[in-house]
Amino acid sequence: MASEQGLKIAVIGGGSSYTPELVEGFIQHYNELPVRELWLVDIEPGKRKLNIVGNLAKRMVEKSGLPIEVHLTLDRREAIRDADFVSTQMRVGMLEARGRDESIPLKYGVIGQETTGPGGMMKALRTIPVLLDICRDIEELAPNAWLLNFTNPAGMVTEAILKHTNVRSIGLCNAPIGLIKRTAAKYGVATDRIYAEFVGLNHLHWVTRVDVNGEDKLDELLADTAGYSASNVPAREWNPEFLQSLRALPSYYLKYFYMTDAMLEEQLESFHKGENRAEVVKRVEEELFELYNDPDLNEKPKQLEQRGGAFYSEAAVNLMCSLYNGKNDIQTLNVANQGIIDFLPDDASIEVNCVVTKNGPLPLPLTKIPPMATGLIHAVKTYERLAIEAAVTGDRGLAIQALAHHPLVPSVEVAIKMLDEMLEANKAYLPQFFKASETGIS
Repeated sequence: MASEQGLKIAVIGGGSSYTPELVEGFIQHYNELPVRELWLVDIEPGKRKLNIVGNLAKRMVEKSGLPIEVHLTLDRREAIRDADFVSTQMRVGMLEARGRDESIPLKYGVIGQETTGPGGMMKALRTIPVLLDICRDIEELAPNAWLLNFTNPAGMVTEAILKHTNVRSIGLCNAPIGLIKRTAAKYGVATDRIYAEFVGLNHLHWVTRVDVNGEDKLDELLADTAGYSASNVPAREWNPEFLQSLRALPSYYLKYFYMTDAMLEEQLESFHKGENRAEVVKRVEEELFELYNDPDLNEKPKQLEQRGGAFYSEAAVNLMCSLYNGKNDIQTLNVANQGIIDFLPDDASIEVNCVVTKNGPLPLPLTKIPPMATGLIHAVKTYERLAIEAAVTGDRGLAIQALAHHPLVPSVEVAIKMLDEMLEANKAYLPQFFKASETGIS
């Protein structure tokens, strides 16, 4: 991996508002991750943002004095060729598609969220074929590269890549590193003094153990979950009696399953006020890119923290450092199950702790799986596997089955009507579900 000249890293979706944080990480960790070429890639509609964020990246590197070459391109293949790492942070359909993912389900009395439920399924249907196409380029042009996937729904995308390509791929999420950092701040210790065991799937995990300096702190954390949420998930508090009897700290995305009625009510209120999350993100991004466009700005602005997805880039840089240097440290990743959760298939993507070796992550055995969580894990994984195959094949029947068997969808009738509307709304991005004449594709 890497020539004597240093590492080549390609970022697919390089015009993302997250990119300055990633660049900051490369600068801070240059001694252990010697990046020589950083290629930021985007598509034609994202060219303006790519140029703005790319020029900021160049100013940040210039300020650092490091010999990192920043390249901006719309040519994905040029960026991927001979890369050591490829990172994906893309949104097929952009924020307009996210807005539809969030709003259409609400018409049917169903949670509207970009990675959970029907919205997450539509994002998977749009995204998986594009990622598989990128993987074909990686197989041809950079067969030894590691693909680090941040693109949501990260677990489903990772599973599709693992099942349908030969690319060495790992899925990442910011939620686990976020919990570690919050816990470190709470107890005033370094993050490497904390061990937390994560059990489940991406955006559907439970933390069954939290040790701080070797002391069990799970009970204390269950008694005080204030602030344990994310900017893209409403901060409604957990029922303390429920948490105590659960004996595990649930992902904040599990609020959609455990507090469905209350979360749906909040979403409907926000939607009627014109305040869905996609619109909020759009406003935040407009403000960020206005800042990024300042020719005097040469560092990551503090306002980026408002964007959500905190620590994504730190997780990416940590993983690259560990793979490159063979650190054998522990990180929470999305990887193939391989018998870790015994009631799921071996090729299912799960989110668990792994030892990160130079040859890749090795998932660690679990000490405890909450028995009350097994049914929900199994149900959501069944939906995910059906949705993945629907995305790959364009099989409407599989899409119906996936949606009908999702725990947040109340009936077959709702599933079919909602699917029809969401497929039609996403027709431009779903050629696998429509004949060429219908999409205008020749």
